[in-house]
Amino acid sequence: MTDPLTARLAATVHAARTSQGLSAAALAETSGVSRAMIGKIERGDVQPTAALLAKLSAALGMTLSELIARAEGDERRLVRVADQPVWVDPDTGYRRRAVSPAAGRPLELVEIELPAGAEVPLLASAFLHQQVWVLDGHLRLREGAEVHELDAGDCLQLGTEPERVFANPGSLPCRYLVALVPRAT
Repeated sequence: MTDPLTARLAATVHAARTSQGLSAAALAETSGVSRAMIGKIERGDVQPTAALLAKLSAALGMTLSELIARAEGDERRLVRVADQPVWVDPDTGYRRRAVSPAAGRPLELVEIELPAGAEVPLLASAFLHQQVWVLDGHLRLREGAEVHELDAGDCLQLGTEPERVFANPGSLPCRYLVALVPRAT
């Protein structure tokens, strides 16, 4: 049985793909996600991981927050904490809460809670400027060959390296805020 958010994500990915005139094969080629997996996601047969959703959203020209906000269908300017959409990666327990109202573009604030020992690889978007501010715990962020060790209060402007790995080597959860805005063209 598919949970409601997975079903809405399935419909949102399908709608975004078809509105751009993309076949599943074309999206697979652009995103690096197999056509079979895209089919499973669009049918709601699987709950996609953070890494898969990040690849699909980037290939569809949107952020992960925007994809989730579209799935939620939310255009309010005020979103109370109890109403902020939360998505949990089924593989790692990575918890992502969209803090910003969907109508608040172009700035997006996203709170992440990374469980102890968890590691999440995410591809960077060339279209976004991002900063990470650690709220609690310790975050190890690898951008290509460069490794950043961040503690509570530290803030890092992310570089342009396309491959990133967010890891929590500690024994307690790590909580951090990601601020995203489109890069100036």
